[in-house]
Amino acid sequence: MPHRCGICCLGPLTFHRQAVGEKVHLRQGGLLAERANGTFKNGLVFSSRPLRIKEKIRLRVEKTALNWHGALRVGFTNVPPTKRPLPLPIMAIPLLSDKEGHWATPVDESICQTGSVLEFWVSHRGRMYVRSNFGCKLKLQEGLDLSRPLWAMIDIYGQTSSIFLLGSKKSEWISTRRSCPVLEYPTSLNAVNIYSLSPVASGGFETFVSGLDTNNSAGKKAPLNLSALVATTTTEEEAVKKN
Repeated sequence: MPHRCGICCLGPLTFHRQAVGEKVHLRQGGLLAERANGTFKNGLVFSSRPLRIKEKIRLRVEKTALNWHGALRVGFTNVPPTKRPLPLPIMAIPLLSDKEGHWATPVDESICQTGSVLEFWVSHRGRMYVRSNFGCKLKLQEGLDLSRPLWAMIDIYGQTSSIFLLGSKKSEWISTRRSCPVLEYPTSLNAVNIYSLSPVASGGFETFVSGLDTNNSAGKKAPLNLSALVATTTTEEEAVKKN
């Protein structure tokens, strides 16, 4: 789908198609990353583009395997995915986190359950934060290098076996900018999503998008105006904040 969003769009965002761990399989247009059964490692993925300062990348845990210890690791790196030799290291910590230009930290198992939604970002002071749909906001690391671009680095590790990229958002003075929604790829959860961090309607932006992407009477998908979609979402967010 061509990139046709307006000024509120941060640009398309998926997992990088080439820089993936040996046991990772990408589906649904690069939004769903699954680690193969029978292992707890080789689950590295990276964002398809650099993230802006305070751009919050949002993930949902799709599947877990409780026979392993540990869970998702998240972080950032100054090294472009295209510059990485393959195969990738089997895990982010310590094989990448000990190298210059890499920052990664474990996320507690308690907030990495199936259906959990996480968002993480870097502040203007070079501090990395994570927040879950359970309401807790944690400072994970500091000292990130802001002088060069930062790509998100995610290790589908331990109990976490599958994640879905919900996109990203960045709060501005008068609106919230978002990554380009990938409308042709539905999420893999069959149940109604009740875990969204977004205040829009019931289930957040990704559920709002899914509700609009319906079939018409002829059995074909109705065309969507992405600029209008982003504008509508921003208006609803502002209404929620006022209330």
